[in-house]
Amino acid sequence: MQHEQRRVAVGIGALWLVFAVAGLAAGAPADEATAPVTVLCLGDSLTEGYGLAPDQAYPAVLEQRLHAEGHSRVRVINAGISGSTSASAVRRLEWQLRANPDVLILELGANDGLRGVPVDETRKNLAAAIALAQEKGTHVLLAGMQMPPNYGPDYTREFARVFTELGEEPGVTLIPFFLEGVAGVPRLNLPDGIHPNAEGYRIVVDNLLPQLLPLL
Repeated sequence: MQHEQRRVAVGIGALWLVFAVAGLAAGAPADEATAPVTVLCLGDSLTEGYGLAPDQAYPAVLEQRLHAEGHSRVRVINAGISGSTSASAVRRLEWQLRANPDVLILELGANDGLRGVPVDETRKNLAAAIALAQEKGTHVLLAGMQMPPNYGPDYTREFARVFTELGEEPGVTLIPFFLEGVAGVPRLNLPDGIHPNAEGYRIVVDNLLPQLLPLL
């Protein structure tokens, strides 16, 4: 009788162990699914949201859209500073990487073009920032930029090539043109004709999401 009771006790104990292990296994993916994800937006005035309230800049709109679509664990950091060029990319990124971002949206280079910075210098600066982010295990989403035609066909072509070539590097996802559907459209920009307004940034986010979601 005592022997039979011991067998039952051992059997119940083993059954509870099976349930416990199964529960842990089932819980692991749920824990991973609720882990926070950080998206770092490093850029210039186009990221900062020049002339607009902070909640109208594209990083804030992006976070709102992600949360509305069920990605509530994603946090988006606005690290845009007006007037920035690619020369500041590495220095600023070294500081921002302390937040351990999962994804970097790198939006720099427009001011380089407007100032006539040699394209090789812009390429070198952006490549260094991409390499630094990848060393930290951060996915890179590169925002492509274009110059208006009045800068001349040669410079305009070479400037655009910087982004297309960097976008072909392993581990880099390219947004062909950050302001696609916005640039040159008066109703989507501030009176300066350069910076998007609130409606323009909503279109920028529409362009970003298909590229960003797979990285999350």
